[in-house]
Amino acid sequence: MKVFDLEIPECKRFGGYKPCLPYKTCYEGCARPDKPFGTKILIINLDAMGDVLMTTAQLPGLKRRYPESYVAWITLKPATPLLANNPYIDDVFSWDAESWLVLEQMKFDLVLNADKSRRSAALTMKLDAEEKLGFGLNANGQIVPLNKEAVYNYKLGIDDYLKFRVNKRTGQDILAETFRLPYERDEYVLCLTEEETALTQAYRRSKGISDEHLVIGFNTGCSNLYPNKKMTIEQHLRLIEMFSAEKDIRMLLLGGREDTERNREMYNRAIERIPDLTTRLFDTPSDEGLRKGIVYENAADVIITGDSYGMHLAIGLKKKVIVWFGVSCPEEIDLYGRGEKFIPEGLFCSPCWKRSCPHNLECISMLDLDRMHEKVLELAAAPK
Repeated sequence: MKVFDLEIPECKRFGGYKPCLPYKTCYEGCARPDKPFGTKILIINLDAMGDVLMTTAQLPGLKRRYPESYVAWITLKPATPLLANNPYIDDVFSWDAESWLVLEQMKFDLVLNADKSRRSAALTMKLDAEEKLGFGLNANGQIVPLNKEAVYNYKLGIDDYLKFRVNKRTGQDILAETFRLPYERDEYVLCLTEEETALTQAYRRSKGISDEHLVIGFNTGCSNLYPNKKMTIEQHLRLIEMFSAEKDIRMLLLGGREDTERNREMYNRAIERIPDLTTRLFDTPSDEGLRKGIVYENAADVIITGDSYGMHLAIGLKKKVIVWFGVSCPEEIDLYGRGEKFIPEGLFCSPCWKRSCPHNLECISMLDLDRMHEKVLELAAAPK
């Protein structure tokens, strides 16, 4: 593309404000191999951080379909660190006015909206793109499917019987269909830097954890939006007591800022009951940022968690994982053969996706902690 007497290169590396390498200019001859844009694709996914991680499983299939392509992603600012260091993504945009201005000026070949939300659907409709898949907004402000392959996904949001009783497909399978991609059970794409991998090992060493130790991570919390996904403190303490009988087991309490006080209480109560746990149970920091939180969860070998961001993080890190369900739909989650689901049986009300429970959280109280303890040890003994 020529502008005045300048040739603007069709290269993903060229942003128009600085050279790729110091003192090297494109018009004097490229100092690095060209990276043509190819098919220009935008993914819109603003939902919960766990959903953003799960959507990364579409990236390998997208690159198989469009090997020469530019892939951008817009998400909420707190989720942007999850997409850092991802080899499939060329640009990450935060959901803000600056990003909207830039994206509205660009022209895309394909926009993929994973969200059934009015803001994501509205942005989808405003963008200049040859093709739009997923969900948009009609003239009445209603969310609608944009392609026939998105209809089943759309129905899951408006038909409780279909979602809670009929559907047996995973979220990855359903979203691949929505995006017209062949489903090949691709894994999440979560990439740690070399520094983060080194920090994981450094943290383990700082706590006296060796390669011979089995490290169990308790992801104790969940989003404040669905507080009923949590096990009780007493249930966690019971599990900690059971694992404390094994002297080669080390345990980590994991969570975000919203879990800080709860985890501190859990730790203090556990130490009161079993004082020698001070060298075997550790309350990981919860206020050092998202990427540091990933490092702490990466220090565990097996993760015990509810259906939460922490569960998706464990899946993305390819950890062995024990997941309990109650509020949400276990069929939609793929553990890729590395875990076990604990699902309440015989409850007419589960799953429900309710934010408050009129039945005293029976789905959580009936969890079989003895079986959970046994299964963790089975998973730990299984080959990686």
